[in-house]
Amino acid sequence: MSSVLEKSLAIIELLIEHPAGLPVSTIASTLDQPLSGVHRTLQELARLGYVHQLRAQGDYMLTIKLPAMGLSFLARAGITDITQPVLDTLAAETGELIRLSVIDGENLTWVAVAQGTTHGLRYDPGQEQGVVAHLASSAGGQAWLATMSDEEAIARVSAQGLIRNAKDAGPNAPHTFADLLQRLNEARERGYAVAVDSYIPGMAAMAVPVRFHGDGPVLGCLSIAGPAVRLDPERMARLAPRLKAAADEIGHAAAGSQYFRSKVRELEPA
Repeated sequence: MSSVLEKSLAIIELLIEHPAGLPVSTIASTLDQPLSGVHRTLQELARLGYVHQLRAQGDYMLTIKLPAMGLSFLARAGITDITQPVLDTLAAETGELIRLSVIDGENLTWVAVAQGTTHGLRYDPGQEQGVVAHLASSAGGQAWLATMSDEEAIARVSAQGLIRNAKDAGPNAPHTFADLLQRLNEARERGYAVAVDSYIPGMAAMAVPVRFHGDGPVLGCLSIAGPAVRLDPERMARLAPRLKAAADEIGHAAAGSQYFRSKVRELEPA
């Protein structure tokens, strides 16, 4: 890492993964930054209100300022206003976890969720909003890749990495490009992508792209996720029409979002 900004952002990103906080020494060793430099950066971030120290000589953790800024951006951009009611309805109808991801540059990032059940067996990671989806192993990632040519899909996956962190990936994640391309072809034929024991062990998910006005540029992906023992192929087939209808609803409502309108202008040919 070279610039002060890059080092500062690396510290913030690390603290996002550890909401209970970390000691300065752990931050420095994890990021391979000098201890004195990390301490100075944390002091500056604390002065600006982005982190605080739990006690004298104690761990540092993020304040609520940064998450609040993110939520404010989503609201002001019109993303949550137009999507959350659709997500909540689909979650109530399916009894599963509903996730919306949006295209952000070269990445696909989860921005909104709705949980359909509050008891019993369920999949509820609780930590995926703001997380960049792993394209090759997640249903949302495969749904997006399936809208591209095989060559473009391979290029995007190559840039991110075919294999997710070994300790997190499911046993059924694709391990070769040939395997991945076969899954993308199946998603195109089926009309939705499927990932079972792929992104996370024991989890099944299905996803479809969200297109502006239903048939325009791809804005993101909408998925249903749950325990693999409950979200089997037969149930996925039954849920597919409702998932597609919800994605179309979001796509048609996207014109009311400043963020989505700007994305469409960005994606349209010059």
